[in-house]
Amino acid sequence: MNLLHIDSSILGDASASRELTRAIVKRLKSEEPGLRVTYRDLAADPLPHYSAESLSGQAPAAAARDAAALEEFLAADVIVIGAPLYNFALPSQLKAWIDRISIKGRTFRYGPQGPQGLAGGRRVIVALSRGGVYEAGAGTEFAESYLKFLFGFLGITDLSFVRAEGLNISPDERARSLSGAHAAIAALGRGRSALAA
Repeated sequence: MNLLHIDSSILGDASASRELTRAIVKRLKSEEPGLRVTYRDLAADPLPHYSAESLSGQAPAAAARDAAALEEFLAADVIVIGAPLYNFALPSQLKAWIDRISIKGRTFRYGPQGPQGLAGGRRVIVALSRGGVYEAGAGTEFAESYLKFLFGFLGITDLSFVRAEGLNISPDERARSLSGAHAAIAALGRGRSALAA
């Protein structure tokens, strides 16, 4: 069983999303001791923004880098993603990774009935951290709704979120929210597809 652990926060040890992804991976490893973990830190080792070079695949070094990111994703049964909210959106580092895994013919295709996701059968768990509080589906919420659409487009239906929000309201609110997120991690089920025996 393979797990891909993605962090994208620029805050290092002060990052709530990094704290939560570590806890999620630890929880999943306790259920599946043989779990093989691949780690990618998109802040420490960022992928460049998507470009004509990336799209064409003509530059050998860029093509190899992009192919490695895609193959890591395709090899994973479980993907754990740290997704902080910066200026109402995901970090550009995370978006650059998403651009490398959203590949026509590999993770989705277009057909007579419209788009079809090709990356199903995986479990995705997102640790979402936000300084404010955003109602799901509200017009000001752009991260969770985007990720739900994106992974659905890729064919992934086993998607869950662990949320820590209101982190910048006060120290007490930060502690309360992180405590609730850790409780949600402790209650995580095995998932429909990835950790089933």
